[in-house]
Amino acid sequence: MGGRVAGPEIERLIQLLARLPGLGPRSARRAALHLIRKREELLAPLADTLRVACDKIVTCRACGNADTCDPCTLCRDERRDRDTLVVVETVADLWALERAGVLSARYHVLGGTLSPLDGMGPSDLNLASLVERVAADRVKEVILAINATVDGQTTAHYIVGLLADSKVKITRLAHGIPVGGELDYLDEGTLAAAIKSRTVF
Repeated sequence: MGGRVAGPEIERLIQLLARLPGLGPRSARRAALHLIRKREELLAPLADTLRVACDKIVTCRACGNADTCDPCTLCRDERRDRDTLVVVETVADLWALERAGVLSARYHVLGGTLSPLDGMGPSDLNLASLVERVAADRVKEVILAINATVDGQTTAHYIVGLLADSKVKITRLAHGIPVGGELDYLDEGTLAAAIKSRTVF
């Protein structure tokens, strides 16, 4: 009972899909069945695209973004503000800020946060290249767009120390109540951050 219901190729597809964020075994099975049903429209083009992407995707040596060219599309864009550098933990964070479309700055991807428990120290992050970029590019403002976790805030404080001699302005994203948020549904940490970061109305 409960054995395989399909051949090893389909089982492998399900196993790989289950590794994607947000997909468990059941969701992966549903996704696999959908891809199989739409073989010509979805599965074949997806397989071709993945094969091409696997060969062409590189990490930008300047900022750490994932793209098919190095320097990446964002670093090549001459219209971007060269005075501002936004520091993010991951490429996903970079893409989220770009989707918001609220600034046109340059980025620097750290590749994670300082986390002794996970074995992530300063040498495991793109910190040396950050200091070099700030000095070489004469950056005027560094925006720390780092998650408001313990590891994120530890990393932010570490970066502030690294850049102390550079005389660059260092800012961080505001913390507190999200747009459309209701106080009754917020956790104590978010409420405390909102009170501490209050502004004049």
